[in-house]
Amino acid sequence: QVQLDESGGGLVQAGGSLRLSCAASGRTLSSYAMGWFRQAPGKERELVAAISGSGYRTHYAESVKGRFTISRDKGETTVYLQMNSLKPEDTAVYYCAADRSFGGVVIGLLDREYDSWGQGTQVTVSS
Repeated sequence: QVQLDESGGGLVQAGGSLRLSCAASGRTLSSYAMGWFRQAPGKERELVAAISGSGYRTHYAESVKGRFTISRDKGETTVYLQMNSLKPEDTAVYYCAADRSFGGVVIGLLDREYDSWGQGTQVTVSS
């Protein structure tokens, strides 16, 4: 496991933007596939976006394609989720997760495949 800390959540109006950050402590994330999940009250946790350890491959939920972008920093300690054109339906607690399976080459699509989790950051989008 690796310690992960999310930041960047907040309140934003529909159509606005936020950038979430997930920082690792103690080690780099180059050997981890990284994912952003979200969970709204009364709903199941869902994968929003994921990125391979190399950063060359990404995956997005259909609901956020064209609006959200996941990326990794050059120092390999932080992963970002840039969220544009936000909608009220995007309101949820967003979690960062790390998966070391296959050395980060393969992107995991299920939450149970991830080893480490952040505490979450609240994103609220008003109409």
